Amino acid sequence: MTHKIDRRSFLTKTAIGGAATAAAATLAAPAIAQELPTLRWRLTSGFPNNLDTIYGGAVVMAEALSKITEGRFQIQVFQAGELVPGAQALDAVKGGTVEIAHTCGYYFTGKNPAFAIGSTIPFGLNARQQNAWLYHGGGNELYDEFLADYGVVGKPGGGTGAQMGGWFRKEINSVADLKGIKMRIAGVAGEVMSRLGVVPQQLPGGDIYPALERGTIDAAEWVGPYDDERLGFYQIAPYYYYPAYWEGGLTIHFYINKGQYEALPEPYKVALDTACKAANINMQALYDVKNTTAIRSLVGKGVQLRPLPRDVMDAAYKATFELYKEYNASNPAWAKIYPAWKKFRDESFEWFRVAEYSYDSYVYTAQASGK
Repeated sequence: MTHKIDRRSFLTKTAIGGAATAAAATLAAPAIAQELPTLRWRLTSGFPNNLDTIYGGAVVMAEALSKITEGRFQIQVFQAGELVPGAQALDAVKGGTVEIAHTCGYYFTGKNPAFAIGSTIPFGLNARQQNAWLYHGGGNELYDEFLADYGVVGKPGGGTGAQMGGWFRKEINSVADLKGIKMRIAGVAGEVMSRLGVVPQQLPGGDIYPALERGTIDAAEWVGPYDDERLGFYQIAPYYYYPAYWEGGLTIHFYINKGQYEALPEPYKVALDTACKAANINMQALYDVKNTTAIRSLVGKGVQLRPLPRDVMDAAYKATFELYKEYNASNPAWAKIYPAWKKFRDESFEWFRVAEYSYDSYVYTAQASGK
């Protein structure tokens, strides 16, 4: 038995069916999005909000995350001290007081020196190498394995580039001049400096100026020209040294409560990861612009720029790798990360010497000579 198909009826029905399908598809997208929960997290920063660039990394991330998720996943940022002191940021995340923190791993070397490897350690990687190791060299995976014991996961969330070697009341001409100097310097770097005769002090950024002013400390390092000028160190300590051999390429991390992170829907994990990457790249770019202006301003105010003496650098290099050898023998967490880090560092240095270093060396010398 055959049926005659009415062409007009068929086209009408097909058009209606197609329209219905299209409408269903149109409705499906927001319906899927509506299935995602609305989340409100709190973030504690390790920094005061007057340090707008380093503190601002968390703000950049939170704003990007909100826009990516159309406001469904929001993070409120609190400066250090509003919810917990900066030094307690990691414990606050682990304990569930907040879901996320934005701070430096090396602030927690009192718990374990391995915290510093994810951020920066003396004579380590520069900013590009640091990102390469963390994102594609297996670094962040190793770091997260370590962080799991503390109930957190880490996401790179800001870079400063190579930092300055600090502010000193008196000129440093040799290693001997460091003996007995009380210096604000954190983490593994503090241990290295102690082997050169320095008395290290770990102070939050906001406490450095008063300590210098009162004479509680004789020297201090923080970040670089932009932040250091805002904090006013040049008013007390006129000698400004470079480079910070202990911070060739600092990475600030977002430390996230492991349980909270694992419970996120996959779209939110991707959105959070993307927002953290945006903050990471943005901070480095901002510092590169702001430090360029600030160093000129500081020199105009009479600041005395000085390179760290070669014997200081050589003594620090020797002490650093002796310390790493000790950590490798005594600290299982360090020993699990350091060999892979060291291999990456050495191979990356070999490559960077070929094109990057030769290019930089030539153009900087040529520009300085007026060519």
